[in-house]
Amino acid sequence: MVVGVGSAGPITHNVASVSPLNIRAWVDFQLQHKLIEVSGLPVFGDGDAKALALAEGWLGAAKGCNNFMAMVVSTGVGAGIVLNGELLSGATGNAGHVGHVVVEPNGRRCSCGGQGCLEAEASGLAIEAITGRSPTEPTYEIMQRTGRLVGQAAASICNFLDLELVVVGGGVALGFGATFFASAQEKMDELCRLDFSRKARIIPVALGSEGGLIGAAAVGWRGLNRQIDGRDAPVDLVP
Repeated sequence: MVVGVGSAGPITHNVASVSPLNIRAWVDFQLQHKLIEVSGLPVFGDGDAKALALAEGWLGAAKGCNNFMAMVVSTGVGAGIVLNGELLSGATGNAGHVGHVVVEPNGRRCSCGGQGCLEAEASGLAIEAITGRSPTEPTYEIMQRTGRLVGQAAASICNFLDLELVVVGGGVALGFGATFFASAQEKMDELCRLDFSRKARIIPVALGSEGGLIGAAAVGWRGLNRQIDGRDAPVDLVP
């Protein structure tokens, strides 16, 4: 048996410590140690959006696709990127922080310290700060604007990494529904003009609210596979 975790970031390897930007009480929180204490089991963790990418590549909307990005647009904004069938980790395990791609150069100050980040403009917290309304009660214009900004960031990543698909979940994206996705696709069509990126699509996740749990399970199994095999396990080796 094993415990799998998908956590908001930044994180350190296997969520030894986590410092989610939208949970101020957790700064260098020793999550792995706490979970080992409680469960007595091995604990493997990764970013929540990276876990979602494993889930959607395993059982969801990106099944059979070797080059895609999974995004979460909710309280915050994050992503996991799969390239040539393998989940990108980066030097510290934090690859995929698309929420900190700048989409409005003169925009709002972000919790990361930057300005105009996607998370500062299109997250649930940002929408509430901008409009004075809960993101569960959006105007049509806000749904369109949020979709366009997400599409703008997604297009940049597709052009940069030669991705064919972006799958998006999270309460904001799924709550805004068809208006959000139509606006995001329209922006991607406008910006993905290279021969290899012209057909890039942005669609909802297939696993809905279960994606996070399935992703955490995938992270746990992947960690166990790595421990047993002594090597990285690509997406398609997740049981």
